[in-house]
Amino acid sequence: MQEAEAKFPPLRDAWPDLRLHIIGGVQTNKALAACRVADVIESLDRPSLADAIARAGDRLGRLPDMLVQVNTGAEPQKSGIALGEADTFIALCRARFGERLRGLMCIPPVEDDPRPHFATLARLARAHGLPTLSMGMSGDFEAAIAEGATLVRIGTAIFGPRPTSSPAAPD
Repeated sequence: MQEAEAKFPPLRDAWPDLRLHIIGGVQTNKALAACRVADVIESLDRPSLADAIARAGDRLGRLPDMLVQVNTGAEPQKSGIALGEADTFIALCRARFGERLRGLMCIPPVEDDPRPHFATLARLARAHGLPTLSMGMSGDFEAAIAEGATLVRIGTAIFGPRPTSSPAAPD
């Protein structure tokens, strides 16, 4: 969120039609900032975050579009609602946020064939009438597109690996 808060406003000033997405874990105490700077939050992954986003939206008078992140690989180190809880959580978010809930997102386990994960996410999205599927990154975007992705995350393929953080590194 700190990176988004610093980088998004100048990007929006330069390109007003740009749609800015937050991908990655959002702490509940950062929901207000996320709703303020983002057009899309791709990592809605738990009821407490849904509550925080709803409160932030009420306070700001606006909500970004949202995607539910589903942990299709049941990886304990990754964010995302468990696959077994996804139907209930998606239905609750759809009832709460209406059309602002646009779709689903997943990041398959690195060691797995991603296609079954993408196919599972696509079936889940169809079952809930959600049009947006954010799946696939630089190493597997072709498989994601074949399974129905509408958004792919290919920054590494375009820009190279992200630099590692270093204290007080100049831009």
